[in-house]
Amino acid sequence: MVNVKNNETVILGLKDGHDGAAALIIDDHLEFCVEAEKDNGFRFSGVTPDVLLKVSQMIKKPVDVVAQSGWSKGKGLNSESDIIGAGYSGLKNIIHQERSMFGHNITYFSSSHERSHLLCGYGLSPFPQGKPCYALLWEGYFGAFYRIDENVNITKLGNALKNPGDRFAFLYALADPTFNLGPGKIRLSDAGKLMALAAYGENGDLDQDAIHIIATLLDNNINFRKLHKLQFSNSAYYNMGIEHPRFASLAHHFSNAIFNMFRDYAQKLIFDDAPLLIVGGCGLNCDWNSKWKETKLFSDVFIPPCTNDSGSAIGTAIDALLHTKGIAKITWSPYAGEPSYSDTDNTGIFVSEPYDTRRVARLLHTGCILGWVQGRYEIGPRALGNRSILAAPYPRENLVRLNKIKKREGFRPIAPICLEECMAEYFYPPDPSPFMLEFRKVISASIPAVTHVDNSARPQSVNKLQNIRMHQLLSTYHAVSGVGVLCNTSLNFNGCGFINRLSDLYRFASENELDGFVFEDTLFLHSDRHNENVK
Repeated sequence: MVNVKNNETVILGLKDGHDGAAALIIDDHLEFCVEAEKDNGFRFSGVTPDVLLKVSQMIKKPVDVVAQSGWSKGKGLNSESDIIGAGYSGLKNIIHQERSMFGHNITYFSSSHERSHLLCGYGLSPFPQGKPCYALLWEGYFGAFYRIDENVNITKLGNALKNPGDRFAFLYALADPTFNLGPGKIRLSDAGKLMALAAYGENGDLDQDAIHIIATLLDNNINFRKLHKLQFSNSAYYNMGIEHPRFASLAHHFSNAIFNMFRDYAQKLIFDDAPLLIVGGCGLNCDWNSKWKETKLFSDVFIPPCTNDSGSAIGTAIDALLHTKGIAKITWSPYAGEPSYSDTDNTGIFVSEPYDTRRVARLLHTGCILGWVQGRYEIGPRALGNRSILAAPYPRENLVRLNKIKKREGFRPIAPICLEECMAEYFYPPDPSPFMLEFRKVISASIPAVTHVDNSARPQSVNKLQNIRMHQLLSTYHAVSGVGVLCNTSLNFNGCGFINRLSDLYRFASENELDGFVFEDTLFLHSDRHNENVK
């Protein structure tokens, strides 16, 4: 439960639609962000009564401000009849009025989905309020640059390309024989898959067919919402199969073409070396994030861990804080989700014993694959060491085993989690990467299970202040094995969000043949492993 003093302002942010979430800010601190897909909900879920009931139990008094992130019913983003709250787009669309809810007078606030992304990035960034920033918002619909001035006024500098994220995902669908949705439709999971495939491509010359596809998909004059894959039915790439080598090269070139288009556009706009905020679902593309830093166009680059729509509830709550109190910066932790739930005593063939860091490190070193639940879950889609599946970063076969457990395509990489003080031993550049949002070159042959085909990885670095329990495990594992890295992939059933309950973790471990799992202060080992003498 959250303790609330009488003189504190409580703002509840709500994000409808996919990646739905509810976030609570008290004064200028993020108390929690509950995401609809987490706790084993379906991926990309909207806010549900269950989420609202959870949130109502986590605060002790009615909120002062309900801040609803603007959204669209899906029929037309700019149609007045389609608007939810302040709507999807618009920098000036703000609703601020008194309403009665549950018999109490509260303030209702709403601003656009566009503003929710920008204020999330600005409010979570390390730059002080008053420091001007550039912002890049690129996602399924938006593909634009902005300037946030010293008074937190937002100016749109221009559109580089509308629908960049959807165009990126469309290419995956073009080659996938199983995709048969209508014009302008995409699957939300396809963009991440194409990012992984692009690493298999080569820099060689493209055929005319591929050149035509790229030119068409990057044409700003085309109404993407009317584009259908059948329009490419005469192409050799149509339903070619996603793992065809020629398609991987097309994906590689298309990824580079999108980035280059935005980089060239930015070069014409910027007039100083202010930092850049990257927000929107395309901010999950680690390759692009790394390239933005490499351009040196900006003094710094910040991407929040909830850069996709999961951060919109936070962003709108920050916007409400700005509107009511003039504050646009909050204190926060990436581990601001719900606490875990110990909801069963039945763990079947998994035998419990007190958690011991060295024992777990030894088990991982000898080949065990373990589930891992600690504290509150992470905000955003990346598993940052609190809802993870852990394994040794060797041999290479561990990549195959983990993708089989996750029921994922074999071309998908597994991320490393690394002691911050050991980053220089395994990755270049060695700078900290606390949110797993950048690609790094792997410079060590000792971690093959987390090395992608192009010799890259998207590491998460961990220090003692950031996540003490994971830092202790990595440090002990380093002492046991000589390696300061583990495989780290999200702990979830395929198609669902993070596991948050002991009952779900037990079921996942049973169905997917995990060797065991750690749930808070208890280690649960399969009975076969429990009897082994691994100390």
